[in-house]
Amino acid sequence: MARRETIRIGTRGSPLALAQANEARDKLVAAHGIPANAIDIIVISTAGDRIQDRPLSEVGGKGLFTQELEEQLLDGRIDIAVHSSKDMPTVLPEGLALTAFLEREDPRDAFISHDAGSLESLPEGAVVGSSSLRRQALIRRIRPDVEVVGFRGNVQTRLRKLSEGVAHATLLANAGLRRLGMASIVTDLMEPDYFPPAPGQGAICIEGRAGDARTDALVAPLNHDATTIALSCERAFLAALDGSCRTPIAGLATVDAGRVSFHGMILTPDGKDAHAIEISGPVGRAADLGREAGETLRERAGPYFFASWS
Repeated sequence: MARRETIRIGTRGSPLALAQANEARDKLVAAHGIPANAIDIIVISTAGDRIQDRPLSEVGGKGLFTQELEEQLLDGRIDIAVHSSKDMPTVLPEGLALTAFLEREDPRDAFISHDAGSLESLPEGAVVGSSSLRRQALIRRIRPDVEVVGFRGNVQTRLRKLSEGVAHATLLANAGLRRLGMASIVTDLMEPDYFPPAPGQGAICIEGRAGDARTDALVAPLNHDATTIALSCERAFLAALDGSCRTPIAGLATVDAGRVSFHGMILTPDGKDAHAIEISGPVGRAADLGREAGETLRERAGPYFFASWS
């Protein structure tokens, strides 16, 4: 960069969000040889952080974690916003774009419990806490005999609730625990073919103003090609299903030797009915494959399946 200007990164204020923003800052420092103090991390409170007494599905869904950051991005108070990709709606406000995806961490869900070594070994009637409709549906599908309760809050809040006995177990994204240096608390890891993750899980994305050449050049070295290909497939799948926090949708794409392989699933909230699909093809068709997978599941499930989400 010829001119040294302060770079302003917008982020939510949770420990995990700050860890992700610091990861992006460190990569910018390494890519451009600029001092860390030339990059400001600006904490922005979002509605999703403030509303803790109701499920997100009741108060607006994914946009609750992004709206305030996007407002400051659009009016120039920040230069880029750092998000968890799984929190991003498939349709962005006019004038904004996802400009980079950092290399993905482990996308699997982590099972955490002081009472059992796995979801399968929990005693009948055990209480499992989760705020994710996807996780709730998968838990009910695998263990219809356990009670599933809502579990809002950041990672630390959920772990405190677990220690206080609010639930016997919970599930969290392993990527977030690894970024927080907390991998040692994981009791068991859920394999994606058995307990598929949320689309975008484990990947950090950077949002910027569309056509902003300065920030586009700034974040370009941070983009990880395989992650971008995988996320284009997963987000197209989500868009084809009109996915939000109101919908139990799972999906994971992997990239190897010029091909993308995708496994997707939709479930009813009670976990009793599910439809899954596997599809693969060349990386150049990643978004098309995701869209085709979503459209196939929508047709296969029929309108009554989706009515159950309302």
